[in-house]
Amino acid sequence: MKITPRSVLIPLFCLLVTQPAVPQTPNQKFLVFVGTYTDKTDSKGIYAYEFDVSTGKLAPKGLAAETSNPSWVVIHPNGKWAYAANESGKQSTISAFSVDAKSAKLTLLNKLPAAGEDPCYLSFDKTGKFLFVANYTSGNVVVFPILPDGKLGADTANMKDQGTLGPNKERQEGPHAHWIQASESGASIYVADLGLDQVLEYRFDPANGRLSGPSRLSHFSNRQYDPSARLASGTGPRHAVFSANGADMYVLGEIQSTVTAIHLIGLDDYLPTSFQTISALPAGFSGHNAAAEIALHPSGKFLYTSNRGNETIAVFNIQPSDGRLSLTANIPTGGKEPRHFAIDPTGNFLLAENQNSNSIVVFRIDPATGALSRVSATEGVPSPVCLVFYPAR
Repeated sequence: MKITPRSVLIPLFCLLVTQPAVPQTPNQKFLVFVGTYTDKTDSKGIYAYEFDVSTGKLAPKGLAAETSNPSWVVIHPNGKWAYAANESGKQSTISAFSVDAKSAKLTLLNKLPAAGEDPCYLSFDKTGKFLFVANYTSGNVVVFPILPDGKLGADTANMKDQGTLGPNKERQEGPHAHWIQASESGASIYVADLGLDQVLEYRFDPANGRLSGPSRLSHFSNRQYDPSARLASGTGPRHAVFSANGADMYVLGEIQSTVTAIHLIGLDDYLPTSFQTISALPAGFSGHNAAAEIALHPSGKFLYTSNRGNETIAVFNIQPSDGRLSLTANIPTGGKEPRHFAIDPTGNFLLAENQNSNSIVVFRIDPATGALSRVSATEGVPSPVCLVFYPAR
């Protein structure tokens, strides 16, 4: 049975948008690559679209690459290469591609076993020399070196998440690494583990690509301590983002449909401290829901999450004085299972993918309030589950 997978500090901010927010110019266009599930669907892999910021509409560019179950896609910071997690159980792989922006095509460079089951999140280290992989079903994280030609080399680290399991017997029967991201210093990586109700922190050595921890030796007390963030029992942490100043982490709980705000204190012997937990669901909702994606607006003033079941995008305001959240709206996505969404590089639009209704819906973001208003919808996108922007040339 396939379960949907799916210091210090100032960690790397990456929301699947590989370029920082840029001023909008008339007729500016971006390439968009959409990852999909190919099993039992009409999809063949990764599809390309052109996004026009003057109209807020997508135009299809065709199949970018034929590849199996590319459920997560990232673009290398140099813009030359793309990497995809091919989520296929014990046969899972990680694929490396070269990017031809003019033709909107991806050409396979090489493909390696994922060294785990069902990779569901990819990201880069600060130097761009390593690719981080979170394997959901096997609950381990892997580091692959990126060779000078963009191909992936043999893994340099493979760590199995360890800890006390959460109480949900169906979803938390083992560790489930679901998100992995580097710290701003490059000396650590954070891993959200759905099965352990923790965001683990591993030490990372960018010289050799090795991981260690999460326990470390205190410089003050000469004792071992674990700097990982612990969430409420049964939260099921899925993805996380960092505040604009890097002082706080916002963790999306898939199982309980909550956002937990955690203060990160960059001093040895001090542990991350939770200061708020807030529901991503509207008052009175009682049906089944599984929270999926979380993203911070480039302004740092708004936070967004997606709800599968309630079928909405939750909109939060962030209090600038203390980082606390307030839920301001739940906006219907007009489809089923909004597994993922992304904010465009201008910060003016949010694009939500409805996995089970084969559509991508574009919302305009109000810069003053963060409110969303629907602009357009693109139908016939087969099982869309990941979207990444690439500036068109």
